[in-house]
Amino acid sequence: MVRVDVLRKRLVKLDEYIEILRSLQSCTREQFLANPIYYGSAERFLQLAIETINDMGSHIIVDLGLGSVDWYSDVPDIFLQHEYIDATVAEQWRKMTGFRNLLVHDYLDINREIVYDVLQHNLEDFEAIKERLKTFVE
Repeated sequence: MVRVDVLRKRLVKLDEYIEILRSLQSCTREQFLANPIYYGSAERFLQLAIETINDMGSHIIVDLGLGSVDWYSDVPDIFLQHEYIDATVAEQWRKMTGFRNLLVHDYLDINREIVYDVLQHNLEDFEAIKERLKTFVE
């Protein structure tokens, strides 16, 4: 059985992170790239949002006995295999996980132009995955 309390707590945090990221969308590219407070915040809250989604997915997989998660990239594949998400959402989720890996492991070489583009164009991907994850608490 899925531990609903664990998922609800993470959904609240995910909403908080997405709200912060949305507030950063109002920055122009020039403002964003010139201000470490803006790009540093975006990098961190994107990472936290992705971590939260992966964490929730891992909890669901373990709680329902759907498989084994050795890597974060396993999570969308297992969800796709069990038809909790479609191929499009799985691909969005995989890209998020790859982006998270860049933020965490390649932090010295982060391309802030890409961070800005993700901030401007990919927050709906978080919403799409969040909606699927919410079905496990309703």
